[in-house]
This record gives sequence, C-alpha cells and structure tokens, in this order.
Amino acid sequence: MTSARKAYRASIIHSIGDPAEVGVEASYEYFEDGLLVVTDGRVESVGDAGVLLANLPAGTEVTEYPDALLMPGFVDTHIHYPQTGMIASYGEQLLDWLNNYTFPAENAFSDPAHAAEVAEVFLTELLRNGTTTALVFGTVHKGSVDAFFSAAEQRNLRMIAGKVLMDRNAPEYLTDTAESGYRDSRELIERWHGKGRLHYAVTPRFAPTSTDEQLAAAGQLLQEYEGLYMHTHLSENRDEVEWVKSLFPQCSGYLDVYDHYNLLSERSVFAHGIHLCDDECKRLSETGSAIAFCPTSNLFLGSGLFNLPKMEQHKVRVGLGTDVGAGTSFSILQTLNEAYKVMQLQGAKLSPFKSLYLATLGGARALRLEDRIGSFASGNEADFVVLDYNATPLMQYRMAQAKTLDERLFVLMMLGDDRTVRETFAAGESVHRRD
Repeated sequence: MTSARKAYRASIIHSIGDPAEVGVEASYEYFEDGLLVVTDGRVESVGDAGVLLANLPAGTEVTEYPDALLMPGFVDTHIHYPQTGMIASYGEQLLDWLNNYTFPAENAFSDPAHAAEVAEVFLTELLRNGTTTALVFGTVHKGSVDAFFSAAEQRNLRMIAGKVLMDRNAPEYLTDTAESGYRDSRELIERWHGKGRLHYAVTPRFAPTSTDEQLAAAGQLLQEYEGLYMHTHLSENRDEVEWVKSLFPQCSGYLDVYDHYNLLSERSVFAHGIHLCDDECKRLSETGSAIAFCPTSNLFLGSGLFNLPKMEQHKVRVGLGTDVGAGTSFSILQTLNEAYKVMQLQGAKLSPFKSLYLATLGGARALRLEDRIGSFASGNEADFVVLDYNATPLMQYRMAQAKTLDERLFVLMMLGDDRTVRETFAAGESVHRRD
C-alpha cells in the first residue's frame, strides 16, 4: 500500500513546552525555512527544509507558502455553538445576560433543522479562524449534540461536545430532569463518544442550574464510561459565586460543589475560574483539572480579570477559550489580543511564546490530547494552520519593520484575525482555504 505523503514548506513554529516551566528558549522549535512532512494524515517529520527535502522520496508533492507561518491548529477549550447567532448582543452582566439573550436563543434548538444549520455556520467559522479542536457546549436538546457531531464527523475534526444538563433555575422550556438528563446523555455517549475523532463531555451548565440529584447523576456517568470529559463553568461572576453558596450551604465553596459530586478529574475543564482562592487552585492541580481562560467574555460581561500567574504558581493546566457568544470573536488571535490586555491590567506580561503555547499545546494539554494534537511531534495528527504575514495592508507594513521572531508573533497576535488564516488543515486535509 502506498503512503499518502505530502510536504508543506514555510516558516514553521510549534510549542514543545510551557514557557513558565521550561523557560522561553526551550519552549518552542522554529524553522525559518521549514518543512512539515505529513503521511496518511499524521506528522511524519518537521525540520529544516534544506535537510528534509534532500531525503524526500521522489515525486512527493511539496506545497510552498511564501511570507507565511505554519503552526499547529488552534485549540479552543470553551465555546458555545448554540450562541453563534447571538454573539455581540448588547450589554448585561452574566446572570441577566443568560436570561435576556442566552436562554431564548437556545430554545430554538428544539428544532433539529435549526441545530444543523447553526452547526454548519459554527464549524465554518472555527475553521476560517484556524481552530481545529474545540470543547463545545450544546443545548439541553439531544438534537443539538447530534447535529454538531454529525457536522464535525463529516469534516473529520477532533471535537468534544455534550448535551447541557439543567434541571432548575432556568426557563421550563429549557430544563430536563435528573433522570432524563442522565438517560439522554447515555444515548449520546453510546452514539458518539470515541467515534472517529469525537469525544463526549458531560455538561452541567453550572452548579446553580442543576439539583443535587442531577450533579450526582453526572458523576455517575463519568464513572460508567471511560475517557469522558466534564465541562462546566466555575467562579465567573461574584454574584454567581454568592448564589452558589446559598444553594449549596453544605459545601465549603463553588469548586467544592463539583468535588462533592465526583466531577473533578484530569478530564474536567472549568471555564473562567476568575474568583478562585488558593485552596481551590491547589485542588484543581491535585485532580489534574483544567481551567479555560476566556478573556473576551470576561471583559465583555465585566466579570473580572483572570489571574494566569496564580494558575502557573499552582501548576493548574490552562487552555484558551473564546467563549462565543459572550466572547466577541471566534478568532484565537483576537482572543490572545485581549488576553494580553487582561495581563497588562494586572501588572503582568503575556509573552508571544506563552501565547503560542496557550493557543496550541497548552490547550491540547488542558484537554489531555497532547499525544495527538497541539504540536508537530512525530505521529501527531496533522492539524495545522497557515498564517499570512501580509494578510492586510497594515500588517504587511508593520511586518516590514519587525526584526525578530517574537516581534512577528506579537504583531500576529495584535493585528491578526480570520483574514490572517490562509489555510486550515485537519488530519492532513485542507478544510478551509481563504479566497
């Protein structure tokens, strides 16, 4: 059998470690004139083009991208696909925003045709922005998850999603029960988890919208099936935190609610985590759980500033989340733009190499997928993106002034958006090409 081998030539960069742990210089590999060799949808090798080209079998197809930077596909560790149509809805803080915008928008997903339409729009936007893996909220409706996974399977994408569990403190038209939520989730797990490149996430919306019985059922699901994720929200808003205390007086804090129901594990991902104490950070680290840093939505809803250095201190795994639709962009580049500002407001810095890590390998590690995606390690799945240094007239002019690699990366982070993404690949196949 002949291997399907292709090669891609451009400047190439990928993270190989967290700068906070190994130092900046040891955190990445960069090839000014690089070559990525892909065989049967997986990375065969990456390195200097002059060296690798000399050893390529005759007839290997080589695609060249001048004035471009090739890197692993972006990883989004928290996003809501049903909120695609309500992105950029004006004003409110978290709890009012849910009632006024989110819940009415999600009600439409009782219609399978609507869910299928939005899933197509959503995945198209992700790929236009260079995102090849995402951890995704559905709605309370089973059909929302079926629609999402069907669309993702057709594109052979590595995606994680789940049906929302919500049996109280929400409109009646959006609530399930502890029993029906458990039953529906089981059906979806049996149908989709581990199929192709798909994974299932048990998805209680957040503690206030689930009863003790439902949270217990969610914990039961995690015990019954191997490799499931748990995806929810945590300590996003101060009013929310106080609400949780009143609803669960038997627990010592917000995180303790999830801990009490066995929802903390190495595949648990909590969005936001803005208002966490040191003991909660320590517990996240002990259990291997991860936090999704969602700067655009945190700023948009006025929730607060995420303390990345605190997470680094406690060795908590952190990924980056756009959190569409409270988040204001599908673009990981624009999300990094906002993340830099969040750090600045706290008197800290976010280096371009840490940004690269958060957007790729850091996200993969948060999802426990670093053995498959997030870097160009040999054998990894060939999910990658080609970024155009000259995507806009301003970017082209600014890049002409850039003298170092970190300066070029920073310009991409500050000025880049969907126009910067020249092409996106999933498992070695082109899934988006800019016109």
